[in-house]
Amino acid sequence: MEEREEKERGIMGQEQEDEGRKDGHAVNMNVQNSLTEKEENCVDSVPGLQISVIRGTDLFGYVGIEAVLDQMRRKTMKAGFEFNIMVVGQSGLGKSTLVNTLFKSKVSRKSCTPNYEEKISKTVKLHSISHIIEEKGVKMKLTVIDTPGFGDQINNENCWEPIVKCVNEQYEKYLREELHVNRKRRIPDTRVHCCIYFLPATGHRLRPIDIEFMKRLGKIVSIVPVIAKADTLTIDERLEFKERIRQDLAANGICVYPQREYDEDPDEHILNERIRESIPFAVVGTDKEHQVNGNKVLGRKTKWGIIEVENVAHCEFANLRDLLIRSHLQDLKDVTHNIHYETYRVRRLNESNMNFSELSLSTWPLENGTADKSDSESHL
Repeated sequence: MEEREEKERGIMGQEQEDEGRKDGHAVNMNVQNSLTEKEENCVDSVPGLQISVIRGTDLFGYVGIEAVLDQMRRKTMKAGFEFNIMVVGQSGLGKSTLVNTLFKSKVSRKSCTPNYEEKISKTVKLHSISHIIEEKGVKMKLTVIDTPGFGDQINNENCWEPIVKCVNEQYEKYLREELHVNRKRRIPDTRVHCCIYFLPATGHRLRPIDIEFMKRLGKIVSIVPVIAKADTLTIDERLEFKERIRQDLAANGICVYPQREYDEDPDEHILNERIRESIPFAVVGTDKEHQVNGNKVLGRKTKWGIIEVENVAHCEFANLRDLLIRSHLQDLKDVTHNIHYETYRVRRLNESNMNFSELSLSTWPLENGTADKSDSESHL
């Protein structure tokens, strides 16, 4: 009896809903209540929850919901944000120069170290240097992580292990901060948001070390491959080299940013497809300015002319900069937090020998989250 009554109520409710729709069409109100495909999926994914969409034309007057964007902007500008970028590649590929060109300032370790001497490191050592960059009132704490010694030895076996260890250590550090009883109001984010991998402009294919590195790192961090010193290749050689690299990436199942499975909507998919077709970016870096037609431009002067770094007809530096800073910076941070870090967190918490004592939580004082206020405050 109860089941029959529930079915009858369901049928009656559906009939009333259908009548309401007919009445709505009959009144001929100029109201667009149609749900987008994404909104319909959201509604259907919550069983038993009735959701209606009220658009701007349905409101009696101005509510002020849009003001939340200004609130978020003010809070972000006041607090600032972090962006951590890692550069990987063998010596002499222009890693420091490219980073300086990206942020139009002396931010690389090489530029900030007085009396710096270029030495080939016997092992892979990681060095990081942080800067606070402010532009139009927006503060960004930029951390550049350099990897001197990578790929510089005769035997480069397992040279990626210190880099994998460094990335995972930052995830572990963030996880421990999250599991504190008294957590900091704002956990300092030292996780690597992006890894720029420098490929030498050989004109051939990916080397074994390139494949092994990107295979391992692509699972734990967002990798953006670039062809360093691309001005050493002709336009035709560059196009052929890029095509071979894309074939090698696909053949070896290497995931580079942006991944197709993380595209959230059609507009984003179209933009990301355009980016994927351009990867790897053929780039040229310099911090020197030259006069071209009466204008100062960043460029490299050669015997046959000036290679303009920000001219897309000369190289793809502008495309790389737009991806890393102007269009996908926040997405890089979101992918790091929601995909790579979440994968690490789930794995750690599901390990058979994982418990609170292993994380040393039992030995940490409860007041750790508030004891040292200087540590809990962001540098920004």
